[in-house]
Amino acid sequence: MEGSVEGGREARSAGRGDLPMSHTFNSTTRTDVYSRVTAEIIAAIEQGAGEWRAPWLHNGTSVARPINISSGKRYRGINTLALWAAGFAAGHSDGLWGTYKQWQDAGAQVREGERSTTVVLWREIKASRQTDNEDDDDGHRRMFARAFSVFNVAQVDGYERPVTPALPGAERLSHAEAFIANLGVKTAFGGSEAYYRPSNDTVFMPPFTSFRDAASFYGVWLHENGHASGAKHRLDRDLSGRFGSAAYAAEECCVEILSGLILADLGIAHHPRPDHAAYVASWLKVLKGDPKAIFAAASKAQQAADWMHGQQPEIKEMAA
Repeated sequence: MEGSVEGGREARSAGRGDLPMSHTFNSTTRTDVYSRVTAEIIAAIEQGAGEWRAPWLHNGTSVARPINISSGKRYRGINTLALWAAGFAAGHSDGLWGTYKQWQDAGAQVREGERSTTVVLWREIKASRQTDNEDDDDGHRRMFARAFSVFNVAQVDGYERPVTPALPGAERLSHAEAFIANLGVKTAFGGSEAYYRPSNDTVFMPPFTSFRDAASFYGVWLHENGHASGAKHRLDRDLSGRFGSAAYAAEECCVEILSGLILADLGIAHHPRPDHAAYVASWLKVLKGDPKAIFAAASKAQQAADWMHGQQPEIKEMAA
């Protein structure tokens, strides 16, 4: 995920909630909190969690991550490769694309003589197969493709990208920063993706200023450190699953639940936000053949949460 072990999809969002700066948790308290948070995530999924979206701002500035000017959505599949290749070939530094009309609607004008790039939109329609019996209508679905010609923002005049509000650095939370620092996992900030790279045991994160709020930032950071907790020299979970596989989905569910648990521990979000449930639900679809999948993920999440608490100085001192 973007926001996952390297090579996959994205991270997730946490709610802002109240932000107390001191917390006292013993093992019994944590167990109660973890049970409640997990139960609330499951309840939200059962009610319909909605669609997940990344909690940091994707404005299309990366040519390798093309976005449509009108919808604000990323191009997908073969269109991503086509626009990426076209952008690099033309020397474009921006990943914002749109049709001639979409640029007009945005108040811009495609320059005369500019060459377009073709993208394809696939749509599903319901068709019917008529038989000798007119009442026997065997409904089935068909896919059809429609081609569109799009232009990069570098090929138009009169367009100014809206100013993106930046999250003030003053909203960083010292107790959360200290908790994550004590985990001992290196973090590199920059770019527009969140992921953990096992090969060099490093978490990669977009900058704090690009997130919607502080809780979203710490939720994503904890999610990626959750992946790091599964490294062989820590909890030794299986991090080898390929994107879209059941093993990958199980890991994503685990660390997203973990993120919600620790945010509750830190007092950043006392209840899991819909974003948590939506993200977990998106991966449970891969695990739909296993009704116990979320409970297994919750169990591994609690194990990882206990590991994180075990890295904190006060816990180590008590153990000694």
